[in-house]
Amino acid sequence: MKNILVLCTGNSCRSQIAHGYINHFLKGRNVAVYSAGIETHGINPGAAAIMKEDGISIDHHTSNHVDEYSHINFDYIITVCDHANENCPYIPSKNALRLHHNFYDPSKLEGTEDEKHTAFLKAREEIKAYFKDFVSEYFRG
Repeated sequence: MKNILVLCTGNSCRSQIAHGYINHFLKGRNVAVYSAGIETHGINPGAAAIMKEDGISIDHHTSNHVDEYSHINFDYIITVCDHANENCPYIPSKNALRLHHNFYDPSKLEGTEDEKHTAFLKAREEIKAYFKDFVSEYFRG
């Protein structure tokens, strides 16, 4: 069993979208996916809605603090924002591959509903492409 942790600041948007896509791309594989934040902000409704548009529900996800997973030995720890990468507490996982990619945070946009939707769509597509490549590179076969 491989354990994957996706880490963001508030575990509400980007890490939740990534969590949803990793589960989708690795469905049926011997993998456990976790997402967490260095804070917890709850699931962002815009993130849940934009994922539903792509046929993936993250409604059942919870917003978790990284400390909740200190007992798990992760194979991959992926930070999806600079703040989490710079402020991440020590995670004691032997030989974990640590990856980082800073994704745009659509939850920070103030604007019309159309502008917000466009921002969430842009973030979702960037995250989807990155994690599709991640799965292709590290989970061949």
